[in-house]
Amino acid sequence: MLIRVSLRASLLAAAIVTCATAQAAVQTHALFSDNAVLQQKAELPVWGTTDSTEPVKVSLAGQEQTATPKDGKWSVEFAPLAAGGPHVLAVSQGSDKLERKNILVGEVWVCGGQSNMQWPLNLTENHKTASDASADDKLRLITVPRERDSSPRENVNAAWVVAGPESTPEFSAVGYYFGRDLRKALNVPIGLISSNVGGTAAEEWIAPKTLAAHKELEGTFTPQGGSGQLYNAMIAPLAGFPVAGVIWYQGESNAGRAAHYQKLLPAMIESWRETFNHPGMPFLIVQIAPYDKERAYSPDTIWAEIREAQRQIVKNDPKTALAVTIDVGDEQDIHPQKKEPVGARLALAARNIAYGEDLEYSGPAYEKLMVDGSKVRLTCGHLGGGLVAKDGPLVGFTVAGEDKKFHPAKAEIAGDEIVVTSDAVAKPVAVRYAWLANPTGNLWNKAGLPASPFRTDEFPLTTQNNK
Repeated sequence: MLIRVSLRASLLAAAIVTCATAQAAVQTHALFSDNAVLQQKAELPVWGTTDSTEPVKVSLAGQEQTATPKDGKWSVEFAPLAAGGPHVLAVSQGSDKLERKNILVGEVWVCGGQSNMQWPLNLTENHKTASDASADDKLRLITVPRERDSSPRENVNAAWVVAGPESTPEFSAVGYYFGRDLRKALNVPIGLISSNVGGTAAEEWIAPKTLAAHKELEGTFTPQGGSGQLYNAMIAPLAGFPVAGVIWYQGESNAGRAAHYQKLLPAMIESWRETFNHPGMPFLIVQIAPYDKERAYSPDTIWAEIREAQRQIVKNDPKTALAVTIDVGDEQDIHPQKKEPVGARLALAARNIAYGEDLEYSGPAYEKLMVDGSKVRLTCGHLGGGLVAKDGPLVGFTVAGEDKKFHPAKAEIAGDEIVVTSDAVAKPVAVRYAWLANPTGNLWNKAGLPASPFRTDEFPLTTQNNK
């Protein structure tokens, strides 16, 4: 009896393997799993693999295409689709058939960066209330496995899931809040691709060929596993999948190399735009949050300089934006729990930068300095209805003379200008705002958004030569 049972089990196992092998002859890329969201109003490629040379027939939303496999791969391209669904993606090759169900068409965003983007909803403020209310059939999530590779990969081991109390707690909190707010504003399906790893530097996320083309970016710093390793495993496999844009929360691991980062991140953005075949792809950056009040880990200048690098990157690229976090940091924790305002500010930026809505998405942004005797007058863009000193007189300003030594300053709002003075500086030449690791600054606009820390000077940075 034992022999018969064992034989029967063996035959059954063999049958299962044979059946699985037969069904696996033609496959789609993981991005085309059940519950996927596909980018609306864009040429839509669909691709996969096969171990046969027979034609592959693919249908989606009333369109049909046929591909001739080559080297075990197949691909087709569909005409742009309008937001909606659900649709079925049907693929057949000879007798092999598969269907990917519950497919929606809408807006797709990549959520990239390090630990503050990876940080899950269930470790944040008010997480239970948020996750309990997160059920939304038109918000879909996929998380790319956190791995490295020395060579570019072509696929990932992941699948789309529908947002809800079972899926959102482990998903990126910033990503979830961004997607939730975008869903409400746009009223179309939203797909979020979470591709991020804590404690990682921008060098790990840049395409190796892009880094090789920018010799000036090569330095003494060698990230874990080498440059481009995370790009190879976690971004390269997404190549060609149409997306609306990227939200990016990273910079802590590049603190101490801010001047280098100011050149490195734009090169990385360039590499991602090429990867997603999307020139001018919106790339929305979260400015690193206040931290390290007692300067236990770094001098004030290190943290301030990386924020300045992020501000300058956005200043020089009209398809980027900065989500300021000066008011939602934690002086004792590099992972602040207040992630909802971060997602909300990113969603505002997306609505303007990506979708052209006429709304204010930024706090006051420094533009020009004018010296008037012992006074400095500052003008800003993004007034958002007017400048505001939130909860009391303006704080956080310092001023320097020709000796480049900064002193605490008094600052007042005068119409659309900020007037800065200091009894210690008779002939001012430069002003800085919130130039600390854990700054106190209360310059906002009437749209309810805080100003970024900034400097008016171009004095050499302490990180000028660090690579």
